[in-house]
Amino acid sequence: MSRPLLLTVFGALPLLMALGAGPADAAPLYPAPDPDPFFSAPADIAAHAPGEVLATRPMPPIFGFPGISVTLVKFRSTNSTGGPIAATTTVLRPPNAAPGGPLLSYQHIINGLGTKCAVSHILYTKDPSLVVREAPVLNVLLWRGWTVSLPDHLGPNFAYGAAKLGGLITLDSIRAAQHVPELKLATSPVAMMGYSGGGMATSWAAALQSRYAPDLHMVGAAVGGVPMNLVKMIEGLGYQHHPAFGLAMAAAIGLEREYPSKLPVSNSMNAAGLAMRNSIANGCTNDILLAGAGHAVTDVARSFSLLNDRGAREVVEENSLELFDGIPTIPLFEWHSPKDALIPVDSITNTMDHYCAAGVPVQTQLFPTPDHLTTAVLGAPFAVGWIDARFRGEPSPSTC
Repeated sequence: MSRPLLLTVFGALPLLMALGAGPADAAPLYPAPDPDPFFSAPADIAAHAPGEVLATRPMPPIFGFPGISVTLVKFRSTNSTGGPIAATTTVLRPPNAAPGGPLLSYQHIINGLGTKCAVSHILYTKDPSLVVREAPVLNVLLWRGWTVSLPDHLGPNFAYGAAKLGGLITLDSIRAAQHVPELKLATSPVAMMGYSGGGMATSWAAALQSRYAPDLHMVGAAVGGVPMNLVKMIEGLGYQHHPAFGLAMAAAIGLEREYPSKLPVSNSMNAAGLAMRNSIANGCTNDILLAGAGHAVTDVARSFSLLNDRGAREVVEENSLELFDGIPTIPLFEWHSPKDALIPVDSITNTMDHYCAAGVPVQTQLFPTPDHLTTAVLGAPFAVGWIDARFRGEPSPSTC
């Protein structure tokens, strides 16, 4: 994600959260249901355990992953308030994968509010703006014999911005993949990896695992460029008009979907804001950017009377990893740029120091470039090498 996109997503978000209620009520706007009934939740979803497989489907070959078998898995997971949801992951398995061989859960960055933005769909897209650009790296790992799982970690309501939700879905996606007999992953060692938005889901999964999914055999997680304190990010930014304002709007809509009672932003938008919301409610990156280009929160707000509302602030705090008291029980590889202007680097340092003090083996690697995406590219080979060593059973190094 480029600097303007990331800055806008997290910079204008609190301003949208601060919108004051107007005279008319507007309910949250959820995405249109996926036309494929496979993605719908069964009526008895609450009767199933987290990670329980609800359905599987063999999928056609993917052009960008030659020779790889593809299985779509639907499973039961949990939303941010503890309710049962159905979620999906796409499992890529090479022909040389051994039973019980390594399983990598890779959390892709998803910028979108609609079903067509899901990884399970973009793996088959012909839209060049939506393709999985990490495919070359993932192919290398697949042909090493690793199985790769790609969860749709924004959930069925496409709650863009809800980081904790991404962690819960990620953990259940791993459980589900290991519960599918034909994938032969029941005894597999598991690692996780993600950068930026995908790193948020990955790092939350690592922090939640000991409480939520202690049954998983995890060897480590590699995370990079992770916004670990959304409160700090939003407090440092203002009311500027921005070419990528649409992504901020999308994050507010996504969080409202996940926390409708705490963050009723639709009820606080003016007519222009509701029109923008309606136009991007099922959009992916390009649609969202086009609709919001050059706008600011002042264009879409009725007032700012919720600025000091505790419930609205709690939504941001609940999705800020630095403020979460959970401690990973697995080794971590963490990389970022100390010059990254998009995220509060001190929050990363504070969080890793906290983990180190608790005895977590943390290896941090710095790449002194101001560009967020360049850091992703530079760090990926080191992250993969670190994960490979964990799969081989080597002790995890630490820079604590």
